[in-house]
Amino acid sequence: MSELEIQLPNLSEQSTQEISVMRGQIFACTNKTERECLERMLFSTNKVHANKTLRTKKGDYLFLLNFDSDTLYGVFRARSDGKKDIVHEAWGGKYPYQVEVEKDGEIKIVKKAKKLLSRFGISWIAPLDETRTKLLLSYFGYLKESTWGSLIPAITVIKDKQQSSTGTLAVGMEEEKPQIEATTLWDYPRQSYGKKPKGDNKYPGVTPAFIIYNLVQRYTEPGDLVLDPMAGSGTTIDVCKEEGRKVIAYDISPTRPDIIQNDARNIPLPENSVDMIFIDSPYGDNVRYNDHPDDIGKISSEIEKFYDELEKVMGECHRVLKPCKVLGWLIGDQWVKKKFTPVGFKVYQRLCKYFDTLDVVCVVRRSQTSNTSLWYNRARRFNFYLRGFKYLFIMRKTPPNALAPRERKIQWARYPRVKHSKTNQ
Repeated sequence: MSELEIQLPNLSEQSTQEISVMRGQIFACTNKTERECLERMLFSTNKVHANKTLRTKKGDYLFLLNFDSDTLYGVFRARSDGKKDIVHEAWGGKYPYQVEVEKDGEIKIVKKAKKLLSRFGISWIAPLDETRTKLLLSYFGYLKESTWGSLIPAITVIKDKQQSSTGTLAVGMEEEKPQIEATTLWDYPRQSYGKKPKGDNKYPGVTPAFIIYNLVQRYTEPGDLVLDPMAGSGTTIDVCKEEGRKVIAYDISPTRPDIIQNDARNIPLPENSVDMIFIDSPYGDNVRYNDHPDDIGKISSEIEKFYDELEKVMGECHRVLKPCKVLGWLIGDQWVKKKFTPVGFKVYQRLCKYFDTLDVVCVVRRSQTSNTSLWYNRARRFNFYLRGFKYLFIMRKTPPNALAPRERKIQWARYPRVKHSKTNQ
């Protein structure tokens, strides 16, 4: 392998060479995993970046970034499409999303690689578009003729995007996927992501597509079947189709042809047939979703009948969901005419009759009509609170004949308090 220094070629060199469409990916490794990558000629990722790996196609240009040594290796070519468990035992099964690779000529090494990628506005997390692929291939000397002159405008655009980017997507990658959430506080400035809209942001109470994306990425695999019994404007359908999941969507009053008319209290599916369920249910009669007389959203959340009807939906969800699989339920509380109703707590109590709790997430509310300076002023003047978040209850179906949970012994990390001297107090 030969080494390259981080030094941009002479940008005054011009070229009119035409380059065919190119696709690229950067895979990451550490000092511990690098050797296995190169010996097996196999690049891999974990579930967090599975989507990127599965989008890799045979013939794509690949690079390997070692985070520990800050080294970039290239150029490789994908010898297979990205798949799961090509070599199941590789890395002890920790990185199941894999692609077979082969060398494309002499492998060159770039030191201080993070500086180079930052200079080009490249993020290893997202797939490389044609411009970024050309940039790296040109730098590695892969192309027969210099193409830097034609790429000067692209470098400028990438840097401008990098400096002005304020969104949740990867820098300069507005068309790419959002990152998977790491905390239990989710805040999305807009309803959808990517170039294709997900659902209809004009629909009352439309679900943020980021929520469904996170659940799908964490709790399903490509080809799994996702169910949305209260589909609304079809956000779940659009996310699942884009992420390679099968989807069945019902609604008591369908808004589009790919949503099947059905009441969620009676789901026409066999037992244990669904891999994940998502529900964004009404949380009272505060929103008019449709004119159907049996809509649960026409029942006040201040009376028990509302929760009795939602519990029928929960029972059906439990019936059709496979054991150990996940249900995500999005719900908000209600404040109206000086009365607070803890809808989320009441729904959660009912859910616990059927499911185990994986976690509870707070999703910041941004699109409600009360999100205006007028309502903020009223809340302060009349001493009440606007609803600032919704609950996302992430529940799991207990497997049949599950053993009673054992008492857990946890070794907590105890950190000593820092003693301050009197002079510092």
